[in-house]
Amino acid sequence: MIMNTITDQKHIMLRVEEKQVESRNFATLFFKYALPFKPGQFIMVWIPGIDEKPYTISYHSEDRFAITIEAKGLFSQKAVTMGTGDLVGIRGPFGNGFDIKPDDTVAVVAGGCGMAPLATLVEQLSENTTFIHGARSKEYVLYPERFDIERLFCTDDGSFGYKGFVTDLLKKEIDSGKNFDRVYTCGPEIMMYTVFCLCEKHGIPCQVSLERYMRCGFGVCGACVCGRQVVCKDGPVFDSKTLRDMKDFNTKALLKSGKDVDLSQYFSWRCK
Repeated sequence: MIMNTITDQKHIMLRVEEKQVESRNFATLFFKYALPFKPGQFIMVWIPGIDEKPYTISYHSEDRFAITIEAKGLFSQKAVTMGTGDLVGIRGPFGNGFDIKPDDTVAVVAGGCGMAPLATLVEQLSENTTFIHGARSKEYVLYPERFDIERLFCTDDGSFGYKGFVTDLLKKEIDSGKNFDRVYTCGPEIMMYTVFCLCEKHGIPCQVSLERYMRCGFGVCGACVCGRQVVCKDGPVFDSKTLRDMKDFNTKALLKSGKDVDLSQYFSWRCK
């Protein structure tokens, strides 16, 4: 079968084939389309008359893919109300994905909706995977019964699994003697930074999927710069070597207006 490809920056218009309600806060939209894709990449999704936003691919097969949306702002609130037959435009996929070595012993650390970009990665990994998934509360846990690999769940409020943070569980796994070849992570930036610091302390390579405000998707507008890196083009997945020199990681981001946001006022500590 010859796969369809998106070779330029024009939108491909697709109709929603199926909608799957994940919870009160999340919905997944499926599309019948053969999209070339590597876990960790993203597409730009356009709702005519509303806006265009970046989304990861949360389900992927030869002739079908899906995006998972959390209802937050105007765009996402509109997106979760869409149903079968509704029309959207897509561009992409863009960016660099995860470096995958299926036979390695790895840990996957997901926080909240950071589960979405890690989902297709997990499906390509072996049973030598420690899978840690955290969320604010039970209702924010994505795909609780989706995977064959056993997951270690945790929530901030203790409503599902361990009460605490994913980094607590990762530390316990490392301290127990697990020898990880690498750690993959996506979630809130402070969470990913803490995972990175823990990996640095123990000499474990780490890959993070970084989120920044994106307009173009292919590196020309500069909206998603993080230090010397352009997240949409150089990432969104970055490895430990790059993260060590990324001064804006967990310290600064840009708003939609282009104004700097000082993350250090919220997260004042750095790796020791």
